[in-house]
Amino acid sequence: MNSTELSIAAIRALGIDMINKANSGHPGMVLGSAPALYTLFTKQLVANPKDSSWVNRDRFVLASGHASALLYALLHLSGYALDMEDLKNFRQWGSKTPGHPEIHVTDGVDASSGPLGQGIPMAVGMAMAEKFLATRFNKENFPIVDHYTYVLCGDGDMQEGVTYEAASLAGHLSLGKLIVIYDANRVTLDGPLDQSFSEDVKKRFEAQNWQVITVQDGNDTEAILKALKKAKRMENKPSLIMMQTMIGFGSQYQGTSKVHGAPLGVEDGQYAKASYAYNYPDFVVPEEVYDDFAKSIGRRGRLAEKKWQKLVESYAAAYPEDHAQWQKAMHDDYDIDYASLLPHFEVGYTDASRNTSNQIINLLAEAYPTFLSGAADLASSVKTDIKNGGIFMPESYDGRNLCFGIREFAMVTIMNGMLLHGGVRVAGGGFMVFSDYFKGGLRMSCLMDLPVILPLSHDSIAVGEDGPTHQPVEQLPMLRSMVNMQTIRPCDANETVAAWRIAMETKNKPTAIILTRQNVTVKADSSYENVKHGGYVIAKEHDHLDAILLAAGSEVNLAIDAKEALAKEGIDVRVVSMPSFDLFDAQTKEYRESVLPSSMRKRLSIEMGASFGWHKYVGFDGECLSVEHFGSSAPAGVVIERYGFTVEHVVNKVKEML
Repeated sequence: MNSTELSIAAIRALGIDMINKANSGHPGMVLGSAPALYTLFTKQLVANPKDSSWVNRDRFVLASGHASALLYALLHLSGYALDMEDLKNFRQWGSKTPGHPEIHVTDGVDASSGPLGQGIPMAVGMAMAEKFLATRFNKENFPIVDHYTYVLCGDGDMQEGVTYEAASLAGHLSLGKLIVIYDANRVTLDGPLDQSFSEDVKKRFEAQNWQVITVQDGNDTEAILKALKKAKRMENKPSLIMMQTMIGFGSQYQGTSKVHGAPLGVEDGQYAKASYAYNYPDFVVPEEVYDDFAKSIGRRGRLAEKKWQKLVESYAAAYPEDHAQWQKAMHDDYDIDYASLLPHFEVGYTDASRNTSNQIINLLAEAYPTFLSGAADLASSVKTDIKNGGIFMPESYDGRNLCFGIREFAMVTIMNGMLLHGGVRVAGGGFMVFSDYFKGGLRMSCLMDLPVILPLSHDSIAVGEDGPTHQPVEQLPMLRSMVNMQTIRPCDANETVAAWRIAMETKNKPTAIILTRQNVTVKADSSYENVKHGGYVIAKEHDHLDAILLAAGSEVNLAIDAKEALAKEGIDVRVVSMPSFDLFDAQTKEYRESVLPSSMRKRLSIEMGASFGWHKYVGFDGECLSVEHFGSSAPAGVVIERYGFTVEHVVNKVKEML
């Protein structure tokens, strides 16, 4: 067989061996898509396996992350830091080859993937970041930002709604450097695809302003290469290469769901290898295959990076200021003095925290040239717009306002892709109640340590007339419960400033900033220094401590008003502002004791949402003033009063405890 056939057979054989040894994995797509990815990696992909973080490399996203054995085989053969022992430890504890690709685990992985549907949106984000940075920094004859984003997806991705949310936006934005290879094997885990899916994908993508190229045989590497070249020539449309493949190619059970998610086993594995005429022991690859990859992707990437480095040197000489800004962007190193940049509001200043948030967004935009802000069609309500920042559109790819449309899930997954690409910081806003829509994407933000910033407004039953469908009740506990998630609910303008500063200083986790539509008034002692502790005493008792009121957001104002009313009746209470549970929990035991002394067990939490999560702070003897059912449609003041969030009711609750 020729070198191409031998290399493809080696990729398939390694996939079979990895999955059989682990007795776990998904061989179907590995065997079906091997020719396509071989062609991409050896003929088109520009990346340097010896420098996997090279910023101008092409990006590759394995949307169907369950086919990870295919990617690991390719990374190993290409010369990334993944040896044969790593392949033998596929899906084992502590290995570099986990069940689904993870960016912090495996060299050469550009995106953690696995939850179907999110791969294409992340790639859309990467392509958007490339367009923004290229428009912002490239000069004539100096294309220092110039690369493609490739995706391999399957039928499962095409059935997920978030794929179409993102594909719709990608077509609208004319992202010509986005190329998706669609392994259309027509089989899912439960059986033939026609049990659940019969739409004309070609027509749908064409209707979304994509170029669609068909490849009739997924084993035809010449047709695949021709399709890839055609896709790269299309400058103003993303491209979908629809490739007809055979799932589990070579297996006795090829074309059936039996090869989707179960090892072939020794007998069928040998049968498949024989059909490829691959006569080597398990985990043995002939030198000709390594040479094939070294002479293709290895050589191409090495030369491309060297040529690019010379281009950047010339760029630095010709455009020193732009080069300096570009370096800061790519290293996320603008060295901003937030204490000087951000305002401090006087006691008594009153405004909705969403308005304060917008002031901060615009100050950040001035200091951080590659900071972008957007919303899921709610910029005017959540106040996310960067004034005079322009809109990111085909005619203005340097626009800094991102119009995601009514696509909450896609918004977060696209932001994940933008941050994975690098060079930008990005915020995306929406109504807090719709955080349910993007939770899956946010979970991946947390898993990948991505500092997505989510200004979320309309934070409680104070939404009022829009009623229970728009009044968040259980969303705060959801956000607060997420691993590696930072949730901050500021009580006034100064806490809002602090929340944004903390979010911008955080580089390894997402931050949700929960904002009000209703006005809140600045109280004494609200500051960055206090907010960074997560919880602090915002109003201390006068002489003796009878009880503690804990609150977050606008309810801190209520707690302080109640404190004053209680003082008139000789009851002395402390008010604790709790903008962030996770930040408070990270403090020392001594600090937490100073705020919530264990000797004082009379505690009342006040929040216009579900009480879940507050109990660890109020304890067995404390109580929660909360909302344990969905809201009601009425003017905000009426809803708040009827649900008991009044000074009189808080005073009575404290008296009952005492």
